[in-house]
Amino acid sequence: MPSNKRVLILNHIQVQQKINRIAYQILEDNIDEKEIILAGVVARGYRLALRLQKVLKKISDLKIRIVKVELNKDSSKLESAIDVPLSECENKVIILIDDVLNSGRTIAYGLGVFLNIPLKKLRSVVLINRSHKLFPVSADFVGLELSTVLKEHVSVVLDENGEEDGVYLM
Repeated sequence: MPSNKRVLILNHIQVQQKINRIAYQILEDNIDEKEIILAGVVARGYRLALRLQKVLKKISDLKIRIVKVELNKDSSKLESAIDVPLSECENKVIILIDDVLNSGRTIAYGLGVFLNIPLKKLRSVVLINRSHKLFPVSADFVGLELSTVLKEHVSVVLDENGEEDGVYLM
């Protein structure tokens, strides 16, 4: 029998701690870089990218550019759009960001957006990794590894509708 019970996994303080830690990991991985591009998958990946940018600006001198990545996650082929010309991402460090890694489809499609241009480096970030992969992808930077069953749903709330940040299992 399915339950509508919502279990808090990370509260707003813990979410921010995960974001801070990921920002430091990104900085360490790019210590010799002058500029990076944070490519956030709409909608929560983009919100997470904005939060990471805020922390990175406090702890580094990196020039940080935000790119919005829109994907059709239900398509059987790559259907995507970004809010800047793809040529502006050439020869840069790209960090693809999403809220939850479940099957890997979103990360795989997101990586596909940048595969036809030359890059310095391509990394991925997720706040929650559920490890139910159907695609051979993994995240380079992870806030929390969470063991769940397929029937469970993970919901990430980031500054939405006045609701406090949190990660919930439903």
